[in-house]
Amino acid sequence: MEQVLSGEEKRVCVTGASGYIASWIVKLLLERGYTVNATVRSLNDPTKTKHLLALDGAENRLHLFEANLLVEGSFDSAIHGCHGVFHTASPVIVFSTNPEVEVIDPAVKGTLNVLASCAKAPSVKRVIFTSSTAAVKYTDKPLADDTVIDETWFSSPEMCKGKKGECYLISKTLAEDAAWKFSKENGIDMVSINPAAGQKLIRVEDVAEAHIRALEIPSANGRYILSESVAQISEIVKILHDLYPSLKLPNKCEDDEPPEPTYMFSKDKTKTLGIEFIPLKTALKETVECLEEKFKISV
Repeated sequence: MEQVLSGEEKRVCVTGASGYIASWIVKLLLERGYTVNATVRSLNDPTKTKHLLALDGAENRLHLFEANLLVEGSFDSAIHGCHGVFHTASPVIVFSTNPEVEVIDPAVKGTLNVLASCAKAPSVKRVIFTSSTAAVKYTDKPLADDTVIDETWFSSPEMCKGKKGECYLISKTLAEDAAWKFSKENGIDMVSINPAAGQKLIRVEDVAEAHIRALEIPSANGRYILSESVAQISEIVKILHDLYPSLKLPNKCEDDEPPEPTYMFSKDKTKTLGIEFIPLKTALKETVECLEEKFKISV
């Protein structure tokens, strides 16, 4: 299959590169031979740059740029000359005392600033926008155990209100809406990746891989939901107990809220990218093993 991009001699930009998903995107891009322009909030903060500079291929093919979501033109130099742009930069703040300033404005205005830089760069062939299932599932449609949510669902800010992490849900919903409007008005080829989090689980490597395939596969279009499964906390605890009988875990959530229905996210469209999801049990085992290695512990 002919690709939009291949690794050799291709330059791409990743915004918010120090973040969890973005760091994995940078890692996989470098492994594939891409040259990566990566933006961070501060070049003088080692917590934003150290892990990126340590990646294989970083010495020769990783270029760091300082950029601020709220400053117009801040991303111009990083995006200039790039064939593809991964816009992942966005505040991940669940609770805020000043949500407009801390979360919503950076998410929405930041997205428009990045896309404005893309519109000025004739080299850019496609933009991959990192959204969330937060921008998908909060509609007026009722959720039940047999509900299947697909890419045609769009959250509304009104339905996000009153939900846990309201400011984050609204920020992702408004940002994606703004991104689609701007892209259509300015002729930008944009693809949205909507990964799940929390109980709506997905492995980060799968998320990063989906971003890159959405850039490389010419037929990729629209939105792609990434969710291996929707699991109750009780189910996750049971799996962990089965895997690690000695692990001491609580039997219920601290807030003890009633569980949501175990609805499903459709996998059909995402499978067209060639993504085969890692099963929940495997992903949880990998997570524990990673924590064991990182913190030098044994469970």
